[in-house]
Amino acid sequence: MNLTRPNMLQLLHIAVLWFHLLPSLLCDNLRCYYSPVLEKEISFELIVTECPPDELCFKADGRYGNYSALSARGCMAEKDCSQVHRLRLKGIIYTMSYACCDWPYCNSCLNVTAKLAITVALVTVAVIAGL
Repeated sequence: MNLTRPNMLQLLHIAVLWFHLLPSLLCDNLRCYYSPVLEKEISFELIVTECPPDELCFKADGRYGNYSALSARGCMAEKDCSQVHRLRLKGIIYTMSYACCDWPYCNSCLNVTAKLAITVALVTVAVIAGL
């Protein structure tokens, strides 16, 4: 079987799509990235975690005034999403805001949005449809 370059690219897109969608299709629990509350300058290797049922992935941003100083990732109940909490860390009070998302690994970076995920999915479908 002789695969041309476009066919290999299309197979790669299909494999990537299945890699991200299959875990959510096989079980009800969402897989997300976890990192504890850390100062933004501190690097931390993200850990994959499986959320309990009925929880979503979240990304948190901790602000001190206008300065974005803290970040965190993990799972939380949907009712707690989009809330703002105060957090005292090392004697400083930060305002923590939480943004949730509901697809596997959607909290991988701080600027991932639903529009980006939808765009990637549509491009992948378009490439697959061109088979």
